[in-house]
Amino acid sequence: MAFHKSLEQTARAVELLLPEFRAIFGERAVTSAAVRAHHSHGEGLPDPGQPDLVLFPLANEEVAAAARLCHRAEVPIIAFGSGTSMEGHVAAIHGGVCIDLSRMDRVLEVSTDSMDCRVQAGVTREQLNEHLRSSGLFFAVDPGANASLGGMASTRASGTAAVRYGTMRETVMGLTVATPDGRIVRTGTRARKSASGFDLTRLYVGSEGLLGIITEVQLRLFGLPEHVVAAVCQFDSLRAAMDTVIATLQLGVPVARIELLNDVQMDACIRYSKLDEFEARPTLFIEFHGSQAAVAEQVDMVQSLASENGGSGFRYAHRPEERSRLWKARHSCYHANLAMHPGWSSMGTDACVPISALVDCITETEADIRESGLYAPIVGHVGDGNFHLGIIYDDADRTARGKAEALAERVALRAIRMGGTCTGEHGVGLHRIGQIEVEHGEAINLMRDIKRALDPAGIMNPGKMLRM
Repeated sequence: MAFHKSLEQTARAVELLLPEFRAIFGERAVTSAAVRAHHSHGEGLPDPGQPDLVLFPLANEEVAAAARLCHRAEVPIIAFGSGTSMEGHVAAIHGGVCIDLSRMDRVLEVSTDSMDCRVQAGVTREQLNEHLRSSGLFFAVDPGANASLGGMASTRASGTAAVRYGTMRETVMGLTVATPDGRIVRTGTRARKSASGFDLTRLYVGSEGLLGIITEVQLRLFGLPEHVVAAVCQFDSLRAAMDTVIATLQLGVPVARIELLNDVQMDACIRYSKLDEFEARPTLFIEFHGSQAAVAEQVDMVQSLASENGGSGFRYAHRPEERSRLWKARHSCYHANLAMHPGWSSMGTDACVPISALVDCITETEADIRESGLYAPIVGHVGDGNFHLGIIYDDADRTARGKAEALAERVALRAIRMGGTCTGEHGVGLHRIGQIEVEHGEAINLMRDIKRALDPAGIMNPGKMLRM
C-alpha cells in the first residue's frame, strides 16, 4: 500500500514515540535542525525531505527495535549510509525516522583462506580495503565515492572494475536484515554456491531500503594482483574506440578496468587535472591486473587492437603514483565538469545497454545533447555497456532543470529501446520511477506485490522506486 499519513501526522507520531526512542538510543536519538538537514539529501539533485528524527544505532538489535516502534505507529523509516546516493534515495519525503548506520562500522570477520569477510553496514569501501591491506586481499567494487557497504548493497552498486570483478550483485554472499516489523533475518551462507530455497540475498540487494534495512554484509574478496599497469589510448572516433573494446572482450583479455571518455569529457579533464599531454579526443583508460608476464601479454594484445583501429598516443603508468594520477583524473570528472561552469549544478545520470548497442546509443545521445544546447560530457564503463552523463545546468535559468531532466529521461528511454536499462548503477530512487515502469512492464506489479507482502504498512522508504 502507499504511505498515507501527512507530514503533520507523521511528525506528531514521532513526537509521541520520542520517549521510547530516547530510552533505547539516549543521546543517539537526535532532533536538531542541523542533523536533520544533513540527512535530508544525498549527492544528487537538490530535492531534500527532512526526517523528524535521526537515530544512530550501534547494533542489529537497536535497528530492529526502532523498526518495531515505527511499524507499530506507522512511521516511515529511511536508511542512511554515507549520503553518496545520486537519485534521492535518502530524502525523507514523508518525514519520519532516519536510521543512520554510519556508527555500525566494525569489520566483524575476515577469512583469508575463504577469501571473504563480514562487515557492519556502515563500513565504507575505503575503510574495508585499509583493514585488508596486510591480508593480501581487497574488495573490488569501486563506485568512485567512499560509499558505505550497506548502501552499496542496497543500491546494487557497481563501478570501474566491474568488467573483471563484478558488481555488488556478484560480490554480496549474504546479508543481515532488519525487517519492517522488527525481526532480524540472516540470508545466504559463506558457500560459493547454493541450491537451497529462495535467493533472499538477491531480493534485498538493490531493493533501496523498500523491504528492510541491511545491517551486515557478507562479501567476496579477491587477491591483490602481483602487477598492475594503467594505460591510456586516444582515438579519432567513438566507434574506433568501441571497436577496440569489443575486440578486447571477444578475445577474452581480462582487463580490470576499461573506461571511455568522449571528447567533451576529455577537454574538461585536461583543463581540470592538468593532463596537458593529451588531446580532447575520445579516450580509453585501461587497467591490467595479474602477474608481470600476463600483464605484459595483455598490454601487447590491447595495444595491437588499438593500433588496428587507429588508436594513438598509447601511454603506460607502472608506478602507483602515476596510476593514481590517471585514475584521479578519471574520478574527478564530476568536479572537472562543474569547473567548466562555476556556480552551476550537476545532474548525474546513467544508462546501460548491450555492448553492441553502445556506440549507437552514445552517438544518438551526443546529437541529442547538441540539439538541447546543454553541456553534458559522457564517460562510460564501456566494458559492461554502462555510461554516464554529467548534465551541467544553470539554476538561475528557470527552464534549465526541466531541460536537463528531459534529456536524462530521453537517454533512459533510448537505452531501454536498445535492449538496456534506465540505470546501470545509480538506482531508481525518486527520479526514475516512470522509467522502470516502461522497462519492466507487467513485472512491476510483481515488485509491488512483494513490497506489499513484506511491508504491508508501506513504511520502508516510501515514495521511492515503486509507484504504489
